[in-house]
Amino acid sequence: MTLSQPDVFIYNAAIITPQITLQKGWIHLVNGLIHTIGTEQEYDIYSSKLGADTEKIDAHGSWVLPGFIDMHVHGGYGHDFMDADAEGIDAITRFHGMNGTTTMLATTVTAAKEELDHVLQRIGSYRNQTMPYAQLLGVHLEGPFINANWCGAQNPAFIVPPQPDWLSDWTQRFPGLIRMQTLAPETAGALEYIEALVEHGIIAALGHTDANYEQVNSAIEHGLSQAVHTYNAMRGLHHREPGAVGAIMSNPAILGEVIADGHHVHPTAIRLLVQAKGPDGVLLITDAMSAAGLGNGEYELGGLAVIVRDGVARLKEGNSLAGSTLTMIDAFRFVVHQVGVSVEHASLMASGNQARQLGIDQITGSLQPGLQADVLLVNSEFELERVWIGGRSIQ
Repeated sequence: MTLSQPDVFIYNAAIITPQITLQKGWIHLVNGLIHTIGTEQEYDIYSSKLGADTEKIDAHGSWVLPGFIDMHVHGGYGHDFMDADAEGIDAITRFHGMNGTTTMLATTVTAAKEELDHVLQRIGSYRNQTMPYAQLLGVHLEGPFINANWCGAQNPAFIVPPQPDWLSDWTQRFPGLIRMQTLAPETAGALEYIEALVEHGIIAALGHTDANYEQVNSAIEHGLSQAVHTYNAMRGLHHREPGAVGAIMSNPAILGEVIADGHHVHPTAIRLLVQAKGPDGVLLITDAMSAAGLGNGEYELGGLAVIVRDGVARLKEGNSLAGSTLTMIDAFRFVVHQVGVSVEHASLMASGNQARQLGIDQITGSLQPGLQADVLLVNSEFELERVWIGGRSIQ
């Protein structure tokens, strides 16, 4: 199936580029790529040469942003990556695509190896076809090599120590598919496993961990470079033992994810994280589960019963937070309105940092000529007006 990519010319927009925000600027999308970005002064000459079939959009001062990249998302719109077939994956990627995510990692939960094998097989097969909505870059394995004392909404029945033979099997059978794995760095064999992840080009992330400050910094020296949902499911900051949170905040070699929904982390704690690490050290994620996009009710995450009330997902037993119902545009809006982050810095935290971390910053993640046309048109209230993925409008 070939998906059409008509030329698009957006003008009278506030365009965020890596260097500057262009007021009353314009951007031209051609053949799925960003062709040219220009200023108000260049508009008349350039626009006069556009073809008659080019779609021309007056942005009326709205923002043009790079598409969001979500490195930690379990599902949405009634489907979960753990068991979704191709139709279910379409539903997940369409829902999140309609909410600004143009690239994502399909995220698993702690499960038996056989079940994880099946997820990798299904995601690998899906990626071999044309993906009509948000693009699945690969898989984020969240677990199963985590700490049972901080399992949160992960099923403790399947938690095991790091298994190097599993990694060897996965990388041989599914080369390049696993892009990130979350583990507890204090578990037996974790440091060697982190080194093996790095050797295979896989991001090593800590999460669901009881690691102290020294253990996290030691893991960073072995190649650990990301923290999943900072503050949640990890040892917190204490003035005599800085804990995992203290290590994340103080060590520039690790990027910190944050779930900016106002339920997982207080806005002031997000502000402190951004102040400590700088906007280039923070990653907005959704950690969205299957309930995202739907209403209150009963759902499931990794075989565990979940109840959603007022948009907050919690385990039916134990009441732990169980992922979220967040979207990336909601997270973006939250950090601007509630945390006080600038639009430019919020864009970096939602797109540019992820692209750099994943090694795809020469393909997507910012608005520059030659890059993939993953583009968002967002109004002054930070509501999405249009989404283009590879130059294709999905709205």
